[in-house]
Amino acid sequence: FDVPNALPPDLLEHVAERFRVLGDATRLAIIRTLLDDGELNVGQLVERLGTSQANVSKHLRVLHDAKIVTRRAEGTAAYYAVTDPSLMPLCAMVCDRLRDQVATEARTFAI
Repeated sequence: FDVPNALPPDLLEHVAERFRVLGDATRLAIIRTLLDDGELNVGQLVERLGTSQANVSKHLRVLHDAKIVTRRAEGTAAYYAVTDPSLMPLCAMVCDRLRDQVATEARTFAI
């Protein structure tokens, strides 16, 4: 794990803010759903996630403000899509690592 030494403190604050935005299970579920299914509107996300429209809208606003998703209006609906290409490999890396840890722990406790 190599973190560049030359990152200025103000850039580190931006990195920390990105992790804060990603540090919510509902926002991660929205991102995962959009990555899996492509562009969706709020109603479609509500249906897939089984949560309220107010909750989905609140989290979409945070993701949009962070420039992680884009919003496209079509009639009375707004459609959202993930625009940050770094999220797919980041999610894969974290999920793969967690799967490895769980498997290791399962083997440890099975002994």
